[in-house]
Amino acid sequence: MACAEFDLIRRFFGVYLPQHPYNQLGIGDDCALFSIPDAYQLAVTTDTMVENVHFFADVDPQWLGHKLLAVNLSDLAAMGAEPFAVTLALTLPKVDTDWLKSFSLGFMNLARQFNVDLMGGDTTSGPLTLTVQAMGVVPKGKALLRSTAKVGDGIFVSGQLGNAGLGLKIKQGYNCNNPEQMLISFHKPQPRITQGLSIRELANACIDISDGLASDLGHILQQSGVGACIQYDQLPLSWQVKDYIKLTGDYIMPLTAGDDYELCFTVAPQRKAELPDGFYQIGVIEAESGLRLLRDGHMETVEVKGFEHFA
Repeated sequence: MACAEFDLIRRFFGVYLPQHPYNQLGIGDDCALFSIPDAYQLAVTTDTMVENVHFFADVDPQWLGHKLLAVNLSDLAAMGAEPFAVTLALTLPKVDTDWLKSFSLGFMNLARQFNVDLMGGDTTSGPLTLTVQAMGVVPKGKALLRSTAKVGDGIFVSGQLGNAGLGLKIKQGYNCNNPEQMLISFHKPQPRITQGLSIRELANACIDISDGLASDLGHILQQSGVGACIQYDQLPLSWQVKDYIKLTGDYIMPLTAGDDYELCFTVAPQRKAELPDGFYQIGVIEAESGLRLLRDGHMETVEVKGFEHFA
């Protein structure tokens, strides 16, 4: 049964009325309207996901809806921002109502988890392409940046590394015992909004790990004009990732695989004791440029390079 553009929006997304007090006017007009308190700054991020580039064609659409929103909320988490609204642009090869029902459920379930409203967007026909713009607020002058790491800072992450990378390898044919959690890490990352808010007054610099720890930490090092040393034995790794490394010898995977969406941040040594539980120190910011890895008593240089679309 055909479904016109505005019927599509109304049927699958228009039933969710704005709940957040900042959101004044949502789906149904030419623009959304927001009311931001004077003491706050607006943080805005945009991400696009394209079939066969960012996700497999056979992915569960409910997982895809979740992940599309999660990767945008992760950017807000990295700046210590509280999310409140998103817009959604869908380019669809055809109108598949079952697919849309499942996709919207995954998307809106995560939105409701963080009190985020869908305030508008666009639909058009073409190759499957999904774009979200997410908005959050942060008190003026309190946003976490990439450019403010200090020599001597401890480097921390908010959770295990390499699980999503192993999930991708499983999708590509790697055999793994108990693969379910790795696949969930790849398909349904959890944005670290709560963690980002908890470190806003403590961290000097922060980024989310989307393209791999080495690459994303490299952005902090470059923009802050510093270097770093990572201690390999301090990396938080699941037993599945450890087994993968033991079997393949690919010890660099947890440093370079993307899609973890954990936070990587730096904290001055005198403030480390103030951090809440659940964070892992993996290294130290140094004056000498570059990223170094201490592993089994040997120091090696790590190339700070991750996935690049036009490489």
